[in-house]
Amino acid sequence: MKKVILIPDSFKGTLSSEDICSIMSKNVKKHFADCEVVSIPVADGGEGSVDCFLSAVGGEKITKTVKNPYFEDMESFYGTINGGETAVIEMASCAGLPLVEDRKDPKKTTTYGVGQLIMAAAQKGCKKIIVGLGGSSTNDGGCGAAAAVGVKFFNKQGEEFIPVGGTLKDIAKIDLSKRSGVIADIEIVTMCDIDNPMFGTKGAAYIFAPQKGADNDTVVELDNGLRNLCHVIKNDIGIDLEEVPGGGAAGAMGAGMIAFFDSKLQMGIETVLDTVNFDQVIQDADMIFTGEGKIDTQSLRGKVVIGVSKRAKKKNVPVTVIVGGADCGIDDAYEMGVTSIFTINRLPEDFAVSRTKSKENMEATMDNILRLMKSVNKNK
Repeated sequence: MKKVILIPDSFKGTLSSEDICSIMSKNVKKHFADCEVVSIPVADGGEGSVDCFLSAVGGEKITKTVKNPYFEDMESFYGTINGGETAVIEMASCAGLPLVEDRKDPKKTTTYGVGQLIMAAAQKGCKKIIVGLGGSSTNDGGCGAAAAVGVKFFNKQGEEFIPVGGTLKDIAKIDLSKRSGVIADIEIVTMCDIDNPMFGTKGAAYIFAPQKGADNDTVVELDNGLRNLCHVIKNDIGIDLEEVPGGGAAGAMGAGMIAFFDSKLQMGIETVLDTVNFDQVIQDADMIFTGEGKIDTQSLRGKVVIGVSKRAKKKNVPVTVIVGGADCGIDDAYEMGVTSIFTINRLPEDFAVSRTKSKENMEATMDNILRLMKSVNKNK
């Protein structure tokens, strides 16, 4: 082999995408010393997204003091790539669940800091901003981020305020006229890998708020607040977000990005592939290695493995998928561009045991696959 592309997702809770790329690369070089190896670590928009982009294409990590989920000052960051033309922001860096520690309360947390990062990137001269959703502690529909860029929210008494999850129900009017002109001509793309709606039993509050600290009564209250926000957005901005897939992502930040930032929601892997010019990179590749913790029917909806495979199929490049586990009902993956699927777990062990062996199992699996490829090449 003369050239391989490594573009795995992380194995959640065991191996990061960077870890997997490192293991794969080392084994490729062991068996094909002269092979060109292109590593493209992938993150889904949550924690680690900025580092993955910087690792894949290079760039600069910039620190910025912004508000944390409780409006307290904190040091956060964003990345710039493509010569500073593009910024990458992960909302988890200032609105993430780990930041609230033992103060989980989606009625009080805010995305204000995310808006501050967007403003900082815009003021630095970035022409495109990629915002990764995931791992949030919030349920404010992106209102905090909107307020940070100048969007005004008013209650029935005409008083201006910055809504949080618990006060979405109080929004009576939204005014976009004071939104900063700095972001007016910037392309904003939001990485979103779920299709939950803004509200309802499959929406932001019911599905995600419990892990952020909401009890049953709070879930109902938050959901009602999101319903009100959706209603006011429709009346004042003219956008109906009720059934938009992904609107419920990250405490309905998905909906907020559309309404307040004129953003489009896009699968995370599609954003990554476009950013790294994947179609051009793979043209002369002999093999692509990708993977994820578990491949199942959810994977077929367009996450990393399938996103990569569909692009590779158009260029006739084979794709080897390495996973922790493979579920039934995934045969369609082969029609979508997957060449073969291998699982790393060598013994029938409980995940609590096998997860501690993920690195060595990945090493062994990659080694065996490459031994087979080397043998085939020799016999040609």
